[in-house]
Amino acid sequence: MSILLPIILFFVGLACVIKGADWLTDGAANIARMYGIPSIVVGLTIVAVGSSAPEFVVSVVSAINGNNDMAIGNVVGSNIFNILGIIGLTAMVRPIQAERANIRYDIPFMVLANVVVAITICDKLLDPGNTAINCISRTDGLLMLCLFAIFMSYTMSIANNADKKQGQTTQEAAGEESETSQERSGKKLWKSIALVVIGLVILVAGGDWLVEGASGIASTIGISDSIIALTIVSAGTSAPELAASLIAAKKGDTAMAVGNIVGSVVFNVFFVLGTSATITPLGIGNITPFDIYTLLGSSVLMWLMCRFGKTHFTLTRFEGSIMVLLVIAYYTVLVLRA
Repeated sequence: MSILLPIILFFVGLACVIKGADWLTDGAANIARMYGIPSIVVGLTIVAVGSSAPEFVVSVVSAINGNNDMAIGNVVGSNIFNILGIIGLTAMVRPIQAERANIRYDIPFMVLANVVVAITICDKLLDPGNTAINCISRTDGLLMLCLFAIFMSYTMSIANNADKKQGQTTQEAAGEESETSQERSGKKLWKSIALVVIGLVILVAGGDWLVEGASGIASTIGISDSIIALTIVSAGTSAPELAASLIAAKKGDTAMAVGNIVGSVVFNVFFVLGTSATITPLGIGNITPFDIYTLLGSSVLMWLMCRFGKTHFTLTRFEGSIMVLLVIAYYTVLVLRA
């Protein structure tokens, strides 16, 4: 089998996944704003979920097709790339000033999410005398979805508090719209609905092509699906987070960059893995303890650097460069392992 076709399929699928997620997010955000939902709520829910839609589609499609390596490797690899690669690059562009709430609540919640991954996957390590296999069971998946609900309740409470401080002005303005404005809003509504539908179709189709292409590349060059998932698939599906964080850093809004990555990591673990495991139990396959330790260590390292680093509550350019070097070292180990 020629490697050219899987490569084309992979990149076409990746482009469709990213563009589909972009259209889906834009359409959903427009509809939410038309009905007076505050921007902060839209940011914490629709935009955060939309930026992680590529990981969700790839992992769910992989779980349905029985490709556990791709389903788990995509999430583990994406989270490692998000924390070490994206946060590191963002800090190199502009030092990240973390807020006190990030240090006390958000980043520890991210660490907790990765601890949950380690606990649910390493069954043999925790119970060596048992005949259990390393997998994320349906029970584990349902537990993750419950934790995701708790996380969303927490973020929504923050959004509601912020909304009360800003005042409710959106609905008052909406009541004063003229008929012409309402007609324009109607056209915008249908356009937004079309964006959501088309984006969803492209997203699902692209996810299927991406997984098929990645598996084809792996089988053609003779390496496991897990290596492909941990590297090019995870980095590719994290492109929306990378773009959003770098743009936020250039604008000086580094707190948004932190929130974007923390939310993405938590969403990947609790919702993406939770949904995938609920559909079908996920065996660990060729994902090794080294990958899980790297994931857990990266999140702990980020918290330690922000909390006890040279500059209090700030991730410096030097610390960011260390994180980038660490993710390069991790990928080097994966290549040697392959």
